Amino acid sequence: MRLHVKRSLILCLLTLMVTLAQAAPRLVAEQKAVPGALSIPYQLYRLDNGLTLILSPDHSDPLVHVDVTYHVGSSREHPQQTGFAHFFEHMMFQGSKHVGDQQHFKLIEEAGGTLNGSTNKDRTNYYNTVPANQLEKVLWLEADRMGFLLEAVSQRKFEIQRDTVKNERAERYENQPYGLLMERAGEALYPRTHPYSWQPIGYVEDLNRVGVEDLRQFFLRWYGPNNATLTLGGDFDVAQALTWVEKYFGGIPRGPEVEDPRPQPGYLPRSRDLILEDKVHLPLFYQALPTVYLGHADEPALDVLADILGGSESAMLQQALVDTGLAVDVGTGHYCEELACSLSIWAYANPARVDSLRPIAEAVQQVLADFARRGVQADDLARIKGKLRASAVWQLESVAGKVSQLAEGQVLMNDPQYSLRAIEATAAVQPESVMRVYRQYVQDKPRVRLSVVPEGQPQWGTVKATEAYSIPARQLPPLQADQPIPLRRVDDGLDRSKPPAAGPAVTAAVPALWQASMAPGIQILGTLNDEIPAVSLIIALPGGLRAETPETLGLAKLTAELMNQGTERLGYQAFSDELQRLGASIRVSQAQYNSLIEVKSLKENLPQTLKLVEELLYHPGLRAEDFARVRGQLLQGMQQQQREPDWLADQGFRQLIYGSDSRLGKPVEGYLEQTAKLSLAQVKAFHQRFYNPANARVVAVGDVTSDALLPQLAFLGRWSGTPPALAPLRAGATPPAPGIYLLDQPGAVQSAIRIGRRALPYDATGDHFQASLMNFNLGGNFNSRINQNLREAKGYTYGAYSAFVGYRDAGAFQINTSVRAETTADAVRQILKEMDGVRQGVRPDELAFLQRSVLQQDALAYESLEQKANFLLQLLMRELQPDYVAQQHRLVRELSLEQLKQTAHRWLDGAGMVIVIVGDRARLEKSLAGLHLPIHALTLNGAAVTPAPAGEAATAAPHKDDDER
Repeated sequence: MRLHVKRSLILCLLTLMVTLAQAAPRLVAEQKAVPGALSIPYQLYRLDNGLTLILSPDHSDPLVHVDVTYHVGSSREHPQQTGFAHFFEHMMFQGSKHVGDQQHFKLIEEAGGTLNGSTNKDRTNYYNTVPANQLEKVLWLEADRMGFLLEAVSQRKFEIQRDTVKNERAERYENQPYGLLMERAGEALYPRTHPYSWQPIGYVEDLNRVGVEDLRQFFLRWYGPNNATLTLGGDFDVAQALTWVEKYFGGIPRGPEVEDPRPQPGYLPRSRDLILEDKVHLPLFYQALPTVYLGHADEPALDVLADILGGSESAMLQQALVDTGLAVDVGTGHYCEELACSLSIWAYANPARVDSLRPIAEAVQQVLADFARRGVQADDLARIKGKLRASAVWQLESVAGKVSQLAEGQVLMNDPQYSLRAIEATAAVQPESVMRVYRQYVQDKPRVRLSVVPEGQPQWGTVKATEAYSIPARQLPPLQADQPIPLRRVDDGLDRSKPPAAGPAVTAAVPALWQASMAPGIQILGTLNDEIPAVSLIIALPGGLRAETPETLGLAKLTAELMNQGTERLGYQAFSDELQRLGASIRVSQAQYNSLIEVKSLKENLPQTLKLVEELLYHPGLRAEDFARVRGQLLQGMQQQQREPDWLADQGFRQLIYGSDSRLGKPVEGYLEQTAKLSLAQVKAFHQRFYNPANARVVAVGDVTSDALLPQLAFLGRWSGTPPALAPLRAGATPPAPGIYLLDQPGAVQSAIRIGRRALPYDATGDHFQASLMNFNLGGNFNSRINQNLREAKGYTYGAYSAFVGYRDAGAFQINTSVRAETTADAVRQILKEMDGVRQGVRPDELAFLQRSVLQQDALAYESLEQKANFLLQLLMRELQPDYVAQQHRLVRELSLEQLKQTAHRWLDGAGMVIVIVGDRARLEKSLAGLHLPIHALTLNGAAVTPAPAGEAATAAPHKDDDER
């Protein structure tokens, strides 16, 4: 007996010695806060298994952001297995040994958090933002899929997610105008075996050839802790976080050793011209030149060069192409990735002025030649430095923003502060460095030129179709039969079978507010926030779309765009340059009920910025030459949006739901023929009448007190006169007939679907709020019934969601999705089935999930200046009291299954739904007939939605949804 006790004591001592030998994470590097300097404080640790850990505490808000970045992207793929890194990202959300199918999303959402993942060419990351009391649960989740994913992988999950990725490719690439641009550019810029010659989405034929065993080996090769960086930011205790990280991650064995990839900058033996025919109205010229790689000493100077060429309203390309009318928009970028960088130039041609992209290409070439003579000017560097300073400040606005910078810098450059150091390096660039890189990488160097032209019109290309470069077929090297990597077992004795309990509930305080008013009828609401030296303001002037007449549709949009073109004193180029020097932005836009002036400024430059706002408000430029240019750009953009399936579906739905006699049912920009007839005199009259501060609402958030700000806003009180009377925006008199409305888009590989009906205007605590709660389980979250059915069970779509949209005087219920063309009819059938299921009642566990999720979301609601500003604006515009959030919480806690059922019965009757489908009529009509619903042909042709003969082309004008402001 004594011998047994003695042996037990020895075993306990040995266990203790092993535990102690498995040392706590080792501190490797540290960055402390530097007063007066931009930095992100952090501590960097390393675990014995190689996991890199970065901790960046920030106690300003009761939330934490957790990022796990693996140093694997599409550049690690074999040329026969493209798209695998991105496909694997999807698989990481499908459950692990101790986490059931779809439970990762559910656990985070019911905790009031958000989550996602992303894959690029060089890395894959998974990130979660949750209330601070949920940190341990997130670490448990991330550790479980790092250590135990393969034990939950199944053939069915594999096939479903492969279909989901194919849907994503169809929706974002193949069924979107310009969607294949970057794929073709990469194929031409790099050899076909170079890892940047394909995009992270990959090729369908490669996705089809991989199997479950390939997935297992990919995980075992790249998803070890020694190839991962775990970054935590937010409101946590460092000692506690270290304990939890060691507890959940410390026992996961290392994976194979991973070497950092060596740079492979692109090289072109000669220039290449390509032509891509696409469903576009605006032909696009795109040019790319290979340069260096991420972190190369020449990267900052090349960034400055790209900015001088096309990074501002006064840039050389803007003057040569947009100001002359050859193009409606231009841009440049120096895009740097781990292996290679490229300098890109693009220009959307103006079909009203040119009938080929050749003049665009010639103008671009002339600009590049002219740069050698022009050189770098002092104003260039002052403007760029101001813009960089502002960029650095605003990147520190949120915990998520800081964490993503730390993680990306560590993984790709072994330097968590790399992004801030890169900004400093760019700001320090001298003119001679810019001229040197221009001569070395750009002047007379081979380049790829890609012409994206309308289908059937190859004559738009920079070369004849017979002379265009043909991308060579892929020469796929054989897959080597590498020695299989054995499964790594986690054997640390830790019971991981249940998620850890949440800590004590956190409370998100509604921002402390100050209020003020001034004549004539101006109300101001603000809050002090000194986390970053910046200020965000929104000035809402009564007007917007409701100020238009039936004869002046689009005037609010056109006036707002023209207001952005500068003042009487400063033309649009000088106005833009002055803002960039200040590190500020002023943006005028229109909403349904107001014209908005949105202002962002560094604290030290706020007085100068507000002087520009005053000048813009009272003395806008409104020049004839700017009017002609802006209206021309707007008209061309309207025609381009007619090619976009999602826009066509959204506009068709809105026009049906709100009615062709309602302003809510018409495009924001109006209709093409009407907009073309609008005059500068009408713009000036609209400005004179509606751009006045009478009854304005102003919100201010940031590092400024009310005592300091109010004198600077005194200019708003200068206006005098009678405020204009403004009518409400209501839906039309006659609701649309239920049934299917089919808009023909021949050859479409997907169908854009919108299903819904008229519903309720917005309210904070009434029937609209109750309907939104009911919708949560139908389509209001990732684990909702329609998304789980169409995406996770059927593999029909990349995503399906629903919402109750409420404006001040009208509202709608709407379901959105895009599905593979051949699944369209059954997708509609499944949606209607799920609606009927919710009408029969939701389960008690669904009600509990809804309550937990909604009640804990506030921890994330007020973090950034933008979030706070929008919260304050809603308080003013909707005349809400700050305690309305508490009232909503009470309603959520008291919510019953019977209430949800009654609300669903009121709104989810499938027989009363309007179903808009944008897709290939010839392919869809027969299967849709099997739904036994009325089918109407739909066209968008000006003022009304009308039946049309099969195959008639659709024309429409663009619209984007605005929140009710």
